[in-house]
Amino acid sequence: METKRKKGLPMYAGAVSLYSWLILVLLGESVAIIAQAYFLASAITQLFDGAGFEAVITDIIFFLGSFALRYILQHTAAHLSERHALETASHLRESLFQTYFYKRDSLNIGTGHFITLAMEGVDHVKAYIEIIGVRMIKTMILPTLVVLFVFFMDRKSAFILIGAVPIIIFFMILLGIAAEKKADKQYTTYKRLSNHFLDSLRGLETLAYIGRSKQHGKQIGKVSEDYRKATMKTLRVAFLSSFALDFFTSLSIAFVAVGLGLRLIDGTVLLFPALTILILAPEYFSPIKQVGKDYHATLDGQIAMAEIEQVLEQKVVAQKEDSQIPIFTKESKLRLNSVTVKKEDVALLQSVDITFHQGLLGLVGPSGAGKTTLLQLLAGRLTPTEGHIELDDYKLASLDHEGWEDQVAYIPQHPYIFPLTLADNIRFYEPTALDSEIEQLIQQIGLSSFVESLPNRIHEKIGEGGRTLSGGQEQRIALARALLSDKNIILLDEPTAHLDIETEYEVKQLILQLFQDKFVLIATHRMHWLTDMDGVYEINQGFINEQTESKVNEVYHHRPEGGKQHA
Repeated sequence: METKRKKGLPMYAGAVSLYSWLILVLLGESVAIIAQAYFLASAITQLFDGAGFEAVITDIIFFLGSFALRYILQHTAAHLSERHALETASHLRESLFQTYFYKRDSLNIGTGHFITLAMEGVDHVKAYIEIIGVRMIKTMILPTLVVLFVFFMDRKSAFILIGAVPIIIFFMILLGIAAEKKADKQYTTYKRLSNHFLDSLRGLETLAYIGRSKQHGKQIGKVSEDYRKATMKTLRVAFLSSFALDFFTSLSIAFVAVGLGLRLIDGTVLLFPALTILILAPEYFSPIKQVGKDYHATLDGQIAMAEIEQVLEQKVVAQKEDSQIPIFTKESKLRLNSVTVKKEDVALLQSVDITFHQGLLGLVGPSGAGKTTLLQLLAGRLTPTEGHIELDDYKLASLDHEGWEDQVAYIPQHPYIFPLTLADNIRFYEPTALDSEIEQLIQQIGLSSFVESLPNRIHEKIGEGGRTLSGGQEQRIALARALLSDKNIILLDEPTAHLDIETEYEVKQLILQLFQDKFVLIATHRMHWLTDMDGVYEINQGFINEQTESKVNEVYHHRPEGGKQHA
């Protein structure tokens, strides 16, 4: 689906206040520009008429004052716009990562494309916001004030100035349409290049193993060449339009100058108004020229802004839920009513009707049955495509809500390890936890020997750029996060899948001990968990039903050798 470019001034938080200040500042700057031309022309005219320097000293002082005020106000407007752009960029980047963190399974966007959008796309939007507010407001204010001032000095010159603008705009629209098409094609090619490059990095080892690395290298070269060609075509149109804009504005100023010169010879206009108008004519066209040049520089910003807002729409809609979500307690009920979750027309959950109560609950089923989907739904990362959710007396379209997410600790099968210290990774939900609490947890989950081998112990940096971890170590650190948290709801997706039998037994006892008064839902293939559960739910092909105690015992006691079975 094609993304529509955003039109008009960007209206993010603080935009109304910014634009109000910009209007005042740019009004002052426009008055200073007119005053600067007026006093400069006055001083030159008097000197031309033979007046002494003492006679024009006042005009020179006013000219210098207007000149200084103009540039002070110009830099003030730029500073206000830059500060707003920085704040907006920071907010957009944070919102993008939050949306991706909670909704990545439902977002139809490639990882490479998302990274491009979050990094370079946000930078494009920042540049666009920095420029567009000042330029558009100045384009409305400065030419209007200048032409009004010129109108009272010489109406013929004012009509020439007014008549030149539609001609310039007409030619710029024609060139702008061509530039838009080239920029769209360039941005699409860039997204393809980003996704292709990231996928290549991920599969580099596999490509080398099967002997396809050289062939794939040629493919990367072809994609890069496509991007280079698209960029060069865009630059050609941009340079052509900049040349055309400069040509037509220069021609318009020349018409004004020739008209004034002929009337000066005829004596139908005086030197002072003619000189004032000639000084103001370039100022009249300067905002229009700048908007034309900036238009090509901000095309990527407009496209990126539309795509970012498209990604953020899911999060925005979800936040419209009632903010008074209750705390989940031992008396609470969480009911799914005919809940269906689809992704690309494939049903991951189908017409689920079930009620959850506080306790240690198990979720069993074959791989691909929908266990992870259900956990992500309960964590607020997926939104039902059909049905609704009830939390006590509250009816909700989804659990994607800050009031719910504050109560949930979700540990996925492949937890993310942040490029921080080991202690900071465990403090994910509890940033103020003491080192002594961290060390106690490390001992409980069986990581003591590993931590003792680290030069900086719990303050050793892990993750990207730091100490590498095995899958089991990552799982234990993620489990420690949940154990340290005071969340009411704990969602665990195969929490002991990467642990050896002895450590798994110790972690299991720890979970049974520490999570007694919480709502805990564990997706697992390990049947020995089932006898300790307060309830077990079986899921298969997206359908779910609650199992009776006799059924649980039957599944457990008739499991095959090795202690594993798909329910």
